[in-house]
Amino acid sequence: MATIIVEDSENLEKAIKRFKRMVEKEGIIREFKKREYYEKPSTILNRKNKALQRKLMKKNRKTHDSKSSY
Repeated sequence: MATIIVEDSENLEKAIKRFKRMVEKEGIIREFKKREYYEKPSTILNRKNKALQRKLMKKNRKTHDSKSSY
């Protein structure tokens, strides 16, 4: 949970910016959007597998490009 302590002499805009940074850092908005709708476990698994495949293809492409440049 993101909480900040605002002092009496502190500017309100500055405190709001600190709060926004903390919320962004903790990933609260991202987590909320992820949980906004129900996603079936099979859909989650398919999404993770596709992301892994993209990551591996990118890695293979980088290693292949570096070998061919010599």
